[in-house]
Amino acid sequence: MNRLERVSSEIKHEISMIIQSEVKDPHVGFVTITDVEVSPDIKFAKIYFTVLGDDAQKKLSLEALKKASGFIRKQLAIRLNMRYTPALNFKPDQSTEYGSKIDEILKKINAEGKKDADTD
Repeated sequence: MNRLERVSSEIKHEISMIIQSEVKDPHVGFVTITDVEVSPDIKFAKIYFTVLGDDAQKKLSLEALKKASGFIRKQLAIRLNMRYTPALNFKPDQSTEYGSKIDEILKKINAEGKKDADTD
């Protein structure tokens, strides 16, 4: 595991703990940090998250996380012993939704294939 991967993993863990225990905004909702991408110079980090709820809840959570990003970054600086604490950019993780859509398409194709095979 290289340095960027270790830093990303540690940031992911710490941000998850900070959101769970220290962020008091009720609009954050039930957020799960799914991935962290850190720039090579460790000055920027994209924080991908999922949230339990509909699109309105996702939007509320995104806005709440953006508002709390300064607080989260400050807490991250306290917890991590690093020269720089990266600027945090929260982004909703679309990969699970994308995976579900692909799964549905594959199921339709498979069902149509079975239907065609039965008629032959």
